[in-house]
Amino acid sequence: MQSLIDAIADGAASADFAALPVPDSYRAITVHKDEANMFEGLASRDKDPRLSLHLDEVPVPELAPGEALIAVMASSINYNTVWTSIFEPVSTFGFLERYGKLNPHAKRHDLPYHIIGSDASGVVLRTGPGVHFWQAGDEVVAHCLSVELESPLGHNDTMLDPEQRIWGFETNFGGLAELAIVKSNQLLPKPAHLTWEEAAAPGLVNSTAYRQLVSRNGAGMKQGDMVLIWGASGGLGSYATQYALNGGATPVCVVSSPQKAQICRDLGAELIIDRSAEDYRFWKDENTQDPKEWQRLGKTIRELTRGDDVDIVFEHPGRETFGASVYVARKGGTIVTCASTSGYMHEYDNRYLWMNLKRIIGSHFANYREAHEANRMVARGMIHPTLSKTFTLADAGAAAYEVHRNLHQGKVGVLCLAPSAGLGVRDSELRAKHLAKINRFSNSN
Repeated sequence: MQSLIDAIADGAASADFAALPVPDSYRAITVHKDEANMFEGLASRDKDPRLSLHLDEVPVPELAPGEALIAVMASSINYNTVWTSIFEPVSTFGFLERYGKLNPHAKRHDLPYHIIGSDASGVVLRTGPGVHFWQAGDEVVAHCLSVELESPLGHNDTMLDPEQRIWGFETNFGGLAELAIVKSNQLLPKPAHLTWEEAAAPGLVNSTAYRQLVSRNGAGMKQGDMVLIWGASGGLGSYATQYALNGGATPVCVVSSPQKAQICRDLGAELIIDRSAEDYRFWKDENTQDPKEWQRLGKTIRELTRGDDVDIVFEHPGRETFGASVYVARKGGTIVTCASTSGYMHEYDNRYLWMNLKRIIGSHFANYREAHEANRMVARGMIHPTLSKTFTLADAGAAAYEVHRNLHQGKVGVLCLAPSAGLGVRDSELRAKHLAKINRFSNSN
């Protein structure tokens, strides 16, 4: 691998990369199928990714048509990494088994180990038959939408493809590794002013936030909107905060500590609710919500906004907050949801939805065009990576543990082939222009 790392550092020509030998095996972070029941009987919080995630030497799979093999310089931790590592809500090996039945090329994914990770920055090493746009030596980031597009249903919005999957979560050969296999329509140009680890951080969460908040497939945010953002300093919410500010909306940022409140202020947000100070208790017990706490949250929002309710609620905590989210949205407002990190079984009072003409919109990752637009915002320096901490590949389990226990701020990065943080910058002038904003989330500068 050292010759590969040296070639990337030296900015070798495409022909040089094409001539580099591909190794027979590589190091990757995996979960093992025979350990899928290792946490049985434990509460979610007590399941430890450091026990289930392994650093293994795995064989390099054969490229299929339309695919690319990339040398992964850096990756990052997403919440789907946590779900995979604790085998919740189901073991991801079920995804691989079903995918493996689709066609002979998909069969490669059905293995007794799962190479995980849904973000990557790196360099194209090889391309399979039918790939013409990308060449060996191209510096890229990968977004995580894997689609087959053999059905007509996905051609208006590829997220509606019946065979849509999240790479590295519902497919194998993911980004927490030295090499990764992606479909060529997952590739995007690496933003030239970012380091490898910074470039790897935005992929999944930035595209998700773009579709959920900005795209017409999501909330369709417009200038002047008030937007309530749960977890506004986190890996997903920090991008939503930036899109609200860039798009002429006003974010109302909900965070869980004074430190996280300061991150939102650094981004430019002014209206902030610290849940640790307000001590909202939306649930009286496991089965009973407290509408008075919804009302108290609504009152706090109106105090901050000088009397306005929010037009959009950016939802992802799920069960814990969903009842409150439906309540606080204005009449005719929108609750847009992309996840359920606190539980999937949502409960809310439907009177506040139907009688007030509110809408709930489901949003899941992003199509290729949306991912392209989100990446273009990063490349232009308008959206900044929210990377707060970087681990080595060998310590990916510890990185996932931090995300699982909410010990992180922004995104948590993982160095794969990159020998150290801070490498990979190609546009120093643009970086210098935006360095102060980048540094608010990066510990590598």
